[in-house]
Amino acid sequence: MKRIILEVLLVLGLAGAGYFGWTQRAGVEALQPQVTELTEKVDESTKALEAAEEELAKVQEALKATQPATAELSAVKAGFENGDVLKDLEGLYAKQKNLSAERQLGLALVRMLTKGSEDPATVEALQKTLDQVDWKNKQKVICAAQNALAAAGKEVKVLAECYVPPPKPADDKKAKDEKAEEPGKDEKAGDKHAHAPHWEYEGALGPDNWGKEFPTCAKGQSQAPLNIKGPFAKALYKLAPDYKPGPLTILNNGHTIQVNVPAGSKLRVDSKPYDLVQFHFHRPSEEQLDGKPMDMVIHFVHKNEAGELVVLGVLVKAGNENPGIKALWAHAPAKEGPAVSPAGVVFNPMNLLPREMDYFTYEGSLTTPPCTEKVRFFILKSPVNMSPGQISDFPFKMNARPVQPLNKRIIETN
Repeated sequence: MKRIILEVLLVLGLAGAGYFGWTQRAGVEALQPQVTELTEKVDESTKALEAAEEELAKVQEALKATQPATAELSAVKAGFENGDVLKDLEGLYAKQKNLSAERQLGLALVRMLTKGSEDPATVEALQKTLDQVDWKNKQKVICAAQNALAAAGKEVKVLAECYVPPPKPADDKKAKDEKAEEPGKDEKAGDKHAHAPHWEYEGALGPDNWGKEFPTCAKGQSQAPLNIKGPFAKALYKLAPDYKPGPLTILNNGHTIQVNVPAGSKLRVDSKPYDLVQFHFHRPSEEQLDGKPMDMVIHFVHKNEAGELVVLGVLVKAGNENPGIKALWAHAPAKEGPAVSPAGVVFNPMNLLPREMDYFTYEGSLTTPPCTEKVRFFILKSPVNMSPGQISDFPFKMNARPVQPLNKRIIETN
């Protein structure tokens, strides 16, 4: 009897052990997919961590490379912290009636180092640099001022010429070689507007929209040209043109016919000399007399050593043939392109001036973008003639900016 009981107990024990083992195995099999999924996620996380560590190492190397420049900048800023240099510069420049764009920029940057980028006067000084610069001759100054404003965290639209692309990785040799072998669109000669904001005299890129790329064109308070009408104030300036003959250099820049003048020709305003840099043409005249334009105008652009600009305007009316224009039109390119200098051709800008030098004068701006202000205009009262054929031979049917608001300015006359 005891034996039977023991056998029964043994059988029950074996059955229980077998059931327990079966249930454990089923549980393990049910967990297997979850274990596999977790393993895959761990592997992915490990790879991501390794990639992050590699990127961190690159960033640390880049930071190390910038440490010398950062240390130099910190040393420069420390040298300006007491403000003595800024005070000295402000005192020195206060004695000068007009600062050049370069000096204005230098003063602004010293203020930035001394007062910081949050100083309102710093931003104002940088912005003033942009407003007084002649774009064609001072592009580097404009770029430096714009990039400084951007570096100060201010919202400023950096023009295309001023954009500095980020440097490529040093080890990207293959990409550099491919770029060198195949120049991009921006580098091709045919893409004439790739490097600068474009503008026109009509349509979506016309004068009404110049302010989108060139803020002074829209916001300036002393813009040119003007409708010249009375009442007038009395002007006391004395004009004395002293233009010299020299080799002819003429070009079609896509907006006008322009003649670049060699050194030596000057306009003296109250005995103060201004070098004649270039002259160009507008059709019809940009300036109006009592609301009416002339057939054309010639703008003679002058600049002195301080960078101050003076424009002498010579109005043109249809009449007899002009020998001076005949000589220019014989060599003027019909289409946009580089300047040409025909061999043996000499031209004297005096050939385009009238005999009388009576004038109207006002404070204005460049009449093309970027519409830089503080430009003194002298518009001669006596026009010169061009034949109707010479006027029609000018390759631009219309390249005149509309007249601008007077804005409380006073037009003077002698």
